[in-house]
Amino acid sequence: MTKNTLACLLLALGLSAGAVHATEGGGTIYPVGAENYTCCALPPPGLYGMTWYQNYTADAVRGNGGEVVTPAGFRVNANAIVPRVVYVTPMMVAGASLGVHAILPIVNLDVSVTTGVQQTKTGLGDMTFGPVLGWHLSENLHSVLALDIYAPTGSYKKGDVANIGRNHWALQPVLGFSYIQPHGLNADLKTMWTYNFKNDDTNYTDGKELIADYSVGWGVGGGWTLGVGGYYYQQLTNDRQNGATIDNNKGRALAFGPSVRYDSGKGWFITAKYQDEMSVRNRADGAAFWVKAVFAL
Repeated sequence: MTKNTLACLLLALGLSAGAVHATEGGGTIYPVGAENYTCCALPPPGLYGMTWYQNYTADAVRGNGGEVVTPAGFRVNANAIVPRVVYVTPMMVAGASLGVHAILPIVNLDVSVTTGVQQTKTGLGDMTFGPVLGWHLSENLHSVLALDIYAPTGSYKKGDVANIGRNHWALQPVLGFSYIQPHGLNADLKTMWTYNFKNDDTNYTDGKELIADYSVGWGVGGGWTLGVGGYYYQQLTNDRQNGATIDNNKGRALAFGPSVRYDSGKGWFITAKYQDEMSVRNRADGAAFWVKAVFAL
């Protein structure tokens, strides 16, 4: 078995709820591409609910040079429902509103590594929580600074084909901006840097990662915004296992597709997008459909 073929098999092991196509060997604990319009505009003080739905499918894996290294029979199909609760306090810190949030995904994961090697699991995934600061820089421009903490609460078993949890902790500083106009330009950029801790069961540590979710659209009136969105993912440092560096396995991907938002004007809104992955290295190469609803509690 070649190194690239082994890497693509690893892509199907330990799949996480937060990032249903990510694994040891070239992935991310964060669900890349999750955010969309108004991602980085903190609402007024209060309690808010959000729910994402994601469907991700892939039947190809690409190696270090972009070549297809997919084993016969490889397939991933994942569906996730991801509830999130956000509490924005009345407190101000450095001119910003202080908030906290928590996320606990529910995932159905169906993985086929090679012909005849298949597994399906359903359950709770890895929890995310942390503080957030939100600034309203102008009537249209908003910004957030946050620290997301990922806890290994999802089920994991070494050697399983499909694992809902990643079995390690991670820290992720977040900086994001949203520019919002009901009639005109809407643009969002959420940037994240991820530090992964070791999976003690496999003695494997994912490298550090840079992730950017983006959206650009135009408010056409009636609460509608139409445009495009996706993400950019780049692994910055090599993975390590048993104290040794694993060379030539840094993940990379760019995703792009149509994106739409509807704001009811009554305190709730919904966004939807489809994104196709391209320029993929050392990762599964697939496509995702996202729906996100936001509402006051």
